[in-house]
Amino acid sequence: MNPLQPIACTHSRHASAILDIFNDAIATSTALYDYQPRTLASMAPWFAAKDQGHFPVIGLEDANGQLLAFGSYGTFRAWPAYKYTVEHSVYVHKDHRGQGLGLQVMEALIDAARQREMHAMVGAIDASNGGSIALHRRLGFQHVGTLPQVGFKFGRWLDLALYQLLLDTPRHPVDG
Repeated sequence: MNPLQPIACTHSRHASAILDIFNDAIATSTALYDYQPRTLASMAPWFAAKDQGHFPVIGLEDANGQLLAFGSYGTFRAWPAYKYTVEHSVYVHKDHRGQGLGLQVMEALIDAARQREMHAMVGAIDASNGGSIALHRRLGFQHVGTLPQVGFKFGRWLDLALYQLLLDTPRHPVDG
């Protein structure tokens, strides 16, 4: 399969498709530790926060314009000294998993983080999500810790594994 070209997702074009992917993950997996489906109204502030933070929302569409996968990153923690660190997430439509789309989105996110002069990318992954863990390891992410039993969903405790990739940027980091 030829790699698809990453695109910048927008609220007007992609909010509904992203919502569908989010809500499937909420209902059927531990990829999101939410209980209730999100609403279409929740997408406007989600996109606004991405825009305000200058954070990318990168997607892959098929030839018909259907969103197959997307990913983004955002603030890791709200204090200024974390300004070079982001937390990312990637989601693939349920009918298109196992085709390398997550890898393509992650590569585009890593490239975007380098261009924005980020230094560290952090993925918080449910510890039972072997596919996501394998993807992160393939891309050079290192396991930096596990938080046992910090989530509870589907009647069981969930462990959260943290994976980190250090980038060779920024060229000239500054305090403040």
